Amino acid sequence: MKYSGLLLFTALWSLLIYSPICHWVWGGGFLGSAGVLDFAGGAVVHVNSGVAGLVCAIFLGRRKGYGVEPINPHNPVLTMIGASLLLVGWIGFNAGSAGAADALAATAAFNTILAAAAAALGWMAIEWFDRKRPTLLGLLSGIVGGLVAITPAAGFVDPKGAFFIGLIAGPACYAGAVWLKHALKYDDSLDAFGVHGIGGIVGSLGTAFTMMPAIGGPGDA
Repeated sequence: MKYSGLLLFTALWSLLIYSPICHWVWGGGFLGSAGVLDFAGGAVVHVNSGVAGLVCAIFLGRRKGYGVEPINPHNPVLTMIGASLLLVGWIGFNAGSAGAADALAATAAFNTILAAAAAALGWMAIEWFDRKRPTLLGLLSGIVGGLVAITPAAGFVDPKGAFFIGLIAGPACYAGAVWLKHALKYDDSLDAFGVHGIGGIVGSLGTAFTMMPAIGGPGDA
């Protein structure tokens, strides 16, 4: 994709897609008024961008050699460093959405770490079953999937809820990034939909089932 095309796509997507959906959830729009909760952007950011990435990948088509020759990350060490930096930054991303250095921020930070760890275990378990061995790339992909999944729920759930959201997100993201992509034969090079789209969906739905009673969750019933 040409750089000019990337700039045009980003500008149009930000204005025509991202901004209206932000208003729907966070700006007093119909989803927020209907009770939809999104603590730090799991639906607004990740489901939204994951679907956009899927549409863009299908529209652009597959890379030369895709499905014929292996196209793997060339440097696992740099991949590990990048994922580690992402994990640290994500703690600030989720905890910072509390808007203050308080108990809510601490809860969001702890939930972020816990969900990432649980998702890494979930991804590795299904990868071990499917491919007979776990991989570093799978571990890191599971971490990112867990980070995505806990983003909408970080300040609304307790640690138990965060653990189960992450544990479900790991296998779900694996299914999206491996099985679904291979079945439909689209080339999503960084698994924007498989990890961010699917992870965001799991987290957004999981928020409703695991949020703390004080927020107005199932425990109120």
